[in-house]
Amino acid sequence: MDKLNFKTKDGIDVNLEKLSQVFPEAITETKDENGNIKRVADFEKLKMILGDAAADETAQEFYEFTWPGKREAIMEAAKATTKTLRPCVEESKNWDTTQNLYIEGDNLEVLKLLQESYLGKVKMIYIDPPYNTGKDFVYRDNFHKSAEEGKEDEIERDEETDDNLFQNTESNGRFHSDWCSMIYPRLKLARDLLSDDGVIFISIDDNEVHNLRKICDEIFGTGNFLAQITREAIKGGSQSKYIRVTHDYVIICSKNINDVEFGGVEIEGRILNLQDEKGAYAKGRELNKWGAGSRREDSPSMYFPIKGPNGENVYPIRNDGTEGRWRLGKEKMHKKVSDGDIIFEKRADGTYIVYEKIRDGSSREKQFISIFKDDYINAKGTEKIKKLFQIEKSYFDYAKPVNLVNDLILMSKTSDDDIVLDFFSGSATTAHAVMQLNAEDGGNRKFIMVQLPEVCAPDSEAAKAGYKNICEIGKERIRRAGDKIKAEHATTAPNIDIGFRVLKLDSSNMKDVYYLPNETSQDLLSSLESNIKEDRNGLDLLFSCLIDWGVELSLPIMEEKINDQKFYTINNEENPDLIACFAENIPESTIKEIAKRKPLRAVFRDSSFADSPNKINVTEIFKTISPNTTIKVL
Repeated sequence: MDKLNFKTKDGIDVNLEKLSQVFPEAITETKDENGNIKRVADFEKLKMILGDAAADETAQEFYEFTWPGKREAIMEAAKATTKTLRPCVEESKNWDTTQNLYIEGDNLEVLKLLQESYLGKVKMIYIDPPYNTGKDFVYRDNFHKSAEEGKEDEIERDEETDDNLFQNTESNGRFHSDWCSMIYPRLKLARDLLSDDGVIFISIDDNEVHNLRKICDEIFGTGNFLAQITREAIKGGSQSKYIRVTHDYVIICSKNINDVEFGGVEIEGRILNLQDEKGAYAKGRELNKWGAGSRREDSPSMYFPIKGPNGENVYPIRNDGTEGRWRLGKEKMHKKVSDGDIIFEKRADGTYIVYEKIRDGSSREKQFISIFKDDYINAKGTEKIKKLFQIEKSYFDYAKPVNLVNDLILMSKTSDDDIVLDFFSGSATTAHAVMQLNAEDGGNRKFIMVQLPEVCAPDSEAAKAGYKNICEIGKERIRRAGDKIKAEHATTAPNIDIGFRVLKLDSSNMKDVYYLPNETSQDLLSSLESNIKEDRNGLDLLFSCLIDWGVELSLPIMEEKINDQKFYTINNEENPDLIACFAENIPESTIKEIAKRKPLRAVFRDSSFADSPNKINVTEIFKTISPNTTIKVL
């Protein structure tokens, strides 16, 4: 990079290399005084990224990829959302035990809500966004249309959120611009969710692949581009005046190419080049977890001792000397030690890096090539759905095959309890692939599916079968696929997680308390006794708190009672992450009992207390019994 350290006109020191790591989209090219191209920071764009409405629209132009509406698309990612996620226990499966999520709603709003809870925690993202063929692109992001313009493209209204849905057609003058404005903020938010060693895979075809590549270069940085796979999607090809088109693409980008683990799957021919008393073996992967989520506090249960080569206790220690975590749980780690399938490599400071021994010489890792054929065609995905639902005609014409997503998950080196996200879930192929792979290799990967509840066309096969929207089909597929996978692996993977928690995007739990002077009246105060909407229950309020505090939405929730008053405990350990009680008029004895559990956070609602002195008393009780607890009153 030409000049790493420089000062802005305001005298602020800037390190260009560090800035490019955090905001790669704010790095661009311009000419110096000699006419030579150099890399610079675009501070006007940086203002837009940070949501600064005062960004100068007349700033100097640079070489860049742009379109009408790009400014609004960039700023959209920085805008706060007023939405929340409401739990739907009755549509979930294994609510109490599952670590998987299925979220219904506009994925832009959902991605914003996931920022605090899953920032830097997602190992792999796969999305199959609309290809923008003129018929498949349904969206809510109405960046530039006036009311009259919007009416031409309006196709339906979402009854739950009262939002218009639009279909992007070729008659629209901003055919490509609207697609770019739709995908840009979503990819920007998705990048923030990726771990440092995380990878994103995006399916696309010729309609927008050129624009997608440019957007990915801007958001992820050109140096983080990994590959563009060409996939044979169909046999025979679509009709064309010039040539039959049989393929589409998968664009692959990393969060940070220096941290990413990326490769292939195992094939025949692993070389067992080492020997011990049990026979030949090869040096396998490290069992110390590296990268994002590798600290002890990220997964406390994965920090424990194993017996070292001299009988000493060996703990997972990171390269910087801090406490880390293992990749495998206690049972698997202790079994590998007792079986002699561990390699200990001692560091200079006396700590160890631990590797597993591979004794199966029938496999080794292969590297994929950039052309996918045969097992990866859409017909495989369509056939899978037909068999699962026992139907003659599939509900989805272009469902991706499980094999495709399965191998992409393997390529990204996900394992153990890594999180896989798909925010264009569609037929839920990604969830199916995660469960299938977990059953095959003993992993505990968790999935997060996000899907807009698009209404099924009245004459569609899905509507005829009684499905109202795509989400209903996706959830049913996960149920059926999970049951089938568990039955097939009953002895080898009896504890596989085939459940999911359903969450639905909705408006805020809080009432709109803003009134104009002419809207107020003497009896208004009685209606403002509670600032929480009447149709919201305790679980609704609890999940709103989890989102606000950045707590993972899949953590165990225990429902208990004290003095006949219900309360919720998140991670029911000696020091729970959170305890919430939304009962009316909570007595002091209940408050003290909650405080004795010393939660990190405690939440109540305003109406839980008879008056202000009682509310103040809560703070005093916690100061005495659990002074480190953070208290919040809704």
